[in-house]
Amino acid sequence: MMNVIDFAGRSIRVNDLEAAIKEADHFRNLYHEDPRFSELDKRLRAYWEDFYQKLIVLRAG
Repeated sequence: MMNVIDFAGRSIRVNDLEAAIKEADHFRNLYHEDPRFSELDKRLRAYWEDFYQKLIVLRAG
């Protein structure tokens, strides 16, 4: 078990690093088809990209 500090400064507990990497990878590539959500999508994708990169660094050790 390990903790990762997310984009908002919160500590997130990670129990399964490989599963967390897969999940973050999935979420960093999601977006709404409706363009009205483009600003939200930018913020969410930035959050998940940051989290994904932090997990990759942890895996690299």
